Amino acid sequence: MQQVHNTSTPLTGITLVGSYLPRTRLSRKSIAAANSWANPGLVSKGKGHRAVCSHDEDAITMAVAAARAALSAGDCDAIQALYFASTTLPFADRQNAGIISEALSLPTSLKTLDATGSLRCATSSLIAALSSGETQLLVAADKRRTQPASAMEMTVGDAAAAVVTGQQELMATYLGSYSTSVDMTDHYRAQHAEFDYQLEERWIREEGLLKLIPQAIETLLAQLALDPGEIAHLILPGADSRTGAAIAGRCDIAQTTVCNNLELECGNSGSAHPLLLLNSALENAQPGEKILLVGFGQGCDVLLFETTELVAQLGSEKPVQSLLDGGVEDDNYQRYLSINQLVQLDWGMRAERDNKTSQSAFYRHRKTVTGFIGGRCKHCDTPQFPRRPICANPECRRPGEQHDEPFKDKPAEVKSFTEDWLALCYNPPLKYGNVRFEGGGVVMMEFTDFDVGEVQVGTPLRMEFRIKDEDNKRGFRRYFWKAGPIYSGR
Repeated sequence: MQQVHNTSTPLTGITLVGSYLPRTRLSRKSIAAANSWANPGLVSKGKGHRAVCSHDEDAITMAVAAARAALSAGDCDAIQALYFASTTLPFADRQNAGIISEALSLPTSLKTLDATGSLRCATSSLIAALSSGETQLLVAADKRRTQPASAMEMTVGDAAAAVVTGQQELMATYLGSYSTSVDMTDHYRAQHAEFDYQLEERWIREEGLLKLIPQAIETLLAQLALDPGEIAHLILPGADSRTGAAIAGRCDIAQTTVCNNLELECGNSGSAHPLLLLNSALENAQPGEKILLVGFGQGCDVLLFETTELVAQLGSEKPVQSLLDGGVEDDNYQRYLSINQLVQLDWGMRAERDNKTSQSAFYRHRKTVTGFIGGRCKHCDTPQFPRRPICANPECRRPGEQHDEPFKDKPAEVKSFTEDWLALCYNPPLKYGNVRFEGGGVVMMEFTDFDVGEVQVGTPLRMEFRIKDEDNKRGFRRYFWKAGPIYSGR
């Protein structure tokens, strides 16, 4: 099945973008060192790093981070729909996009949708968003589990990326797209399987990448009567440099236009990778340049954009490059295995507690828990978290006179802290303390993404949406906000 999509007036396109990479970058050299006794071929692949989630991160938390980056300069109330694309959804039957929406404090009238089932679910969702003409937030994230000593363990990475589509203040105009649906099984994961099953690389390259992608690109360029020489940036997620050059050559596109696929820097982030590479290409593009984006997975999506003058602002900030530069190297392969539940450590009796969630209590307090919304007294202007029926100011104590006060975007700093090696934490020690918010308000909360000894009184903080706890017995994951460091790109 194939379908050609063309834009119509008024023009639609991309208005805002945001990206997220976990701070930790696992050295591939450490993976090869641990597993080369079983698979000597890993040694040759032990270059660069892969971005890996912390113990309290998943596809939802990364999606929230990328969406916050995209919406930091935009109007959240203007968003009409939120699409979440991922092949590693934390919940199979609880709308993941709804959690993201509440964490972002978006309007309840929002349309939300989860898209999954293929690594091109993000590009297919992007086509749908652009075709609707609405102001939509599309965010994609993947945290793919990989089998130890596998080739895939060396190539994938965790990441998220977001784009906002609309018709006003475009940084990139949508020119058209072309899609094919072909059940070419390059890899798959059964419903209850832990890991992807990947087929032979040469067959994927020869029968998939080098056939399906050039056909789709050539068809789109013919439909738009566009000369291949006009393409300035060719984005090919999942294709190495040699395959990318071959695809470009078959389409008469200059090989120099093939974008860096960031494999050495962070790894292939699955369904999020096309959007992450698009965001990277946008910050390296000049106004008036054409960008060709490819999504591959049981078929092919090809989208064409042309940048506007507004892309210059992104070029001066280079947010994706800042995220790449802000990573912290980690060579503790055993810790990575534990965090991803690939080995089971003995965490003692403290890990045996029952973590059942009161769903009724959570529903009543979801704005507080998921949205990190406190209160501000209408009488004395005192902020407080959590919001209570009575003002926290001892000189006021007025009842029932508070309005909502969001805390997640407020500047904050460490007031006091503890590094607790006795408390249960899956990446010890447990770090927590009092956080002082600018303008008033002190909250006792956990810290995240800090190394041992890195937290200090007065350290500037940024709020991060993270996994708070998990009820493994009933398969329910709880989220809340934690205080993290401010680093390059954040």
